[in-house]
Amino acid sequence: MNTEKARAGNYVEGVITTTAKGFGFVSVGEDSPRENDIKVEAGFLNTALPRDRVKVRLNAKIGDMQQTGEVVEILARNKITFVGTVDEEKGATFLIPQDTRIYVDFLIPNPPHDQKLRGKKALVRLMDWTDSKKSPTAEIIEILGDAGDNETEIRAIVLDKGLQMELPEKIHREADALKKTAPEFITEEAKKRRDFRNVPTFTIDPADAKDFDDAISIQTLPSGEIEIGVHIADVSAYVKPHSAIDEEARVRATSIYLVDRVIPMFPEVLSNDLCSLNEKEDKLVFSAVFTFAPDTATNPISKVVVKDSWFGRGIINSAKRFTYENAQEVLDNGKGLFYDELHTLNTIAKKLAKQDKEEGAISFEHEEVRFELDANKKPIRVYTKTFQDTNKLVEMFMLLANKKVAEYVSSKLSNVQGKTAHPEHEGDLFVYRVHDEPKPERLAELAKFVAGLGYKLPLKEGRVSSTDINKFLEQIKGKPEETMLNTATVRTMAKAIYSTRNIGHYGLAYEHYTHFTSPIRRYPDVMVHRILAHFLSNEKVTNEEMNEYRSLAVHSSEMEKLASDAERASIKFKQAEYMSERVGKEFTGIISGVAEWGVFVEEEETKCEGLIRISDLGNDYYIFEREKYRIVGKQSHEKFTLGDKLNFRVKAVDLEKKSIDYELVK
Repeated sequence: MNTEKARAGNYVEGVITTTAKGFGFVSVGEDSPRENDIKVEAGFLNTALPRDRVKVRLNAKIGDMQQTGEVVEILARNKITFVGTVDEEKGATFLIPQDTRIYVDFLIPNPPHDQKLRGKKALVRLMDWTDSKKSPTAEIIEILGDAGDNETEIRAIVLDKGLQMELPEKIHREADALKKTAPEFITEEAKKRRDFRNVPTFTIDPADAKDFDDAISIQTLPSGEIEIGVHIADVSAYVKPHSAIDEEARVRATSIYLVDRVIPMFPEVLSNDLCSLNEKEDKLVFSAVFTFAPDTATNPISKVVVKDSWFGRGIINSAKRFTYENAQEVLDNGKGLFYDELHTLNTIAKKLAKQDKEEGAISFEHEEVRFELDANKKPIRVYTKTFQDTNKLVEMFMLLANKKVAEYVSSKLSNVQGKTAHPEHEGDLFVYRVHDEPKPERLAELAKFVAGLGYKLPLKEGRVSSTDINKFLEQIKGKPEETMLNTATVRTMAKAIYSTRNIGHYGLAYEHYTHFTSPIRRYPDVMVHRILAHFLSNEKVTNEEMNEYRSLAVHSSEMEKLASDAERASIKFKQAEYMSERVGKEFTGIISGVAEWGVFVEEEETKCEGLIRISDLGNDYYIFEREKYRIVGKQSHEKFTLGDKLNFRVKAVDLEKKSIDYELVK
């Protein structure tokens, strides 16, 4: 925010974040740090709700205190539908919102009288709220079911994010029509495409996967060179721009992967059948094929160099559907179907990973939580996914394909002078996956924190290279404070987004990067396929098309975040459900977060995170030291720091709030 303009009586516009206590913060720029936000005290929100765009009148700034203001106008509501639990009191019916950032209850003036509502979860539509002294009024759109019930809670999670569960019937009808004509269509397409059906090809996916986006082929050419193909489901061959299926997919932008189900972006006729690269079926693909030197997989000191690349449409027939586990068994046993091919791929993948790391790709260790559910979808086991060589193998070839497609299109763009052809636009005629550098103020805070532990993060003019981040992560590997510092470093990172303006990918240390490899579950990949097809055919990308893609890139980033929030919420619900059966039991965990009201602790095996409130830490007055990620007892000097290991007991669980309370065991 420009401090010269931030004077009393001035007006600014921005997006507001509200809290359960009825105050908020207005951000006037993208990813602006909280200290630069305008604080709106309780009583001055003027009906603003989370993520609304608002107009704020600034108050007089007092010294170095945070700028404050008052919301004077709601410019645009972020959303008008909300989920919560219905309650009744003194003849009035109201909804207690599920989103804890909403600080008011919704009055329901005309509730349905033909059913019991108290304790039910419902989806409501905001009808009117212009007077902050009165309750907002809403109408019930749908009764979801009993609070705490699995189907109710999962549906509530999705709808509260503004996402949709079911696809409209017309989408299924259009998909069924595509399926009827598919055999003839594939036969005709096979005549126009590069044929890989006699090249050893297979898929490697999770055991529970139903949609297969990608397959890998490998063969040795007569020259001795190794040819590896990354074959991606050719969704755009079936889904034409502005068809009913395409319009619905644009709105959704992504599939949503919840603990107990997938909400697909495309109808299952496409995602699990026509487009999915199922075993022993002819499938249409968009391929990225790379040629490597003969000794790439046998010479330990040779670098991996892509000698030649080919991009285009093909047809494959996957010979084997591997899971990560059974492909790993083949590698570990040194024998089995496609052992030689898997071994070569694994060797090259490891060399690619090593090269990427040397060039600055940041390698954070990451764990994914998995659940074993019973017939009623209740969690009976929580565990972390094991990341094996086969996982890394697939990841590295997908990264290579994404990188090389972006480089290819960017080289074409420079040849055709894309920016000159479209001078009114900012950005390229392409959709990139970009990742910005960390904000200088976040890096400064991190550098100060790690310095207190005896480490150095070399800042140069407020910046640090990804290579230096990697060196730092190597230094802390195996140290007691590794978990704490890993967590602190991750939290300084920016979020990757989709954009037509290429700024590179900081985390991967790639100058050009895109998403090409998952069009069944991500709409940006469909856009990339269409743009790539234009360049391969020497067709001009029209202004109209790129205008659409620019806005869709922004929309896709927003929808990705909402879907990710829903996915995390479903995990938190299942973790809370799991721990609700274990109240009173003792566990060991790591402090995963520190706040002025207590410490968050993550259980070692299940990764179930709960809160130990500051009042349960001990008989002392505790001080929250934000910059040092810790809470310190004033009298005892006892410290609770991010990454500390401690013993705790499950105190209470609230399924509706998806929250777990722990208490310290000394």
